[in-house]
Amino acid sequence: MTIVLDRVPTGIKGLDELLGGGFPEGKCILVVGSPGSGKTTFAIQYLYSGALQGETGLYVTLDEYPDVIKQNFQSYNWDLDSVEKKGRLLFLDASGLRRTRIKNNGPHALFSSDSSEGVGFTEVLKTLTKLVEGENVERIALDPITSVMLRYGEEVKRRRATVEFFDALSDTGCTSLVTSELKTSLLDRRFQIEEFLSHGVVVLHTLMHQGNFVRAVQVEKMRGIAHDTQIRPYQFGAAGIEVFPRDKVF
Repeated sequence: MTIVLDRVPTGIKGLDELLGGGFPEGKCILVVGSPGSGKTTFAIQYLYSGALQGETGLYVTLDEYPDVIKQNFQSYNWDLDSVEKKGRLLFLDASGLRRTRIKNNGPHALFSSDSSEGVGFTEVLKTLTKLVEGENVERIALDPITSVMLRYGEEVKRRRATVEFFDALSDTGCTSLVTSELKTSLLDRRFQIEEFLSHGVVVLHTLMHQGNFVRAVQVEKMRGIAHDTQIRPYQFGAAGIEVFPRDKVF
């Protein structure tokens, strides 16, 4: 018997055509890209699209403060403040995994920067789980997992922490995105542990073609669904990222 997976629209114009309708519901998807490729834009756009459809999304920032992230997206025609006030877009500041200690600040137990103590890894996972259950979260974006890995000097500890993160996300039942840095070029691709743990992998490439830089997206892996694996161009516009599913890069 063939099992048909329900889909969750990505909110990325043109991407759903590559996926046959969207991400598999309840699965964890990895978005990999180099700095400036649009990983954070991809994550926020995914959550914002869901919020407009009445779904609650949780953005877990492991790098920059939420206010900084929101300022970075003022150039897009998104009204993040509106959906946040309606409780459809939640921000969890877990940047403290690198530099701060945990602090209760309202219902979301965000992090403060008034101490150099490290934030407990398990505390972040507990806070995430409580938010998902208490706020009926359906979409999660965790950005970037690379920041978590930097705090572990030993490979064994990095692998263990990565597995715990993906297990925690999977247990929520939400459709989740996790971003990660692309450490090598297209021709020298080295796979990371998070790529094996995720249900799907979307790669945001920055390529050199005929003397020009070209942005291109590739659905490298998406278990259980038919999908386009070709490299397709994308660009940034007023509404965020737009993929051109029928165009070729080369």
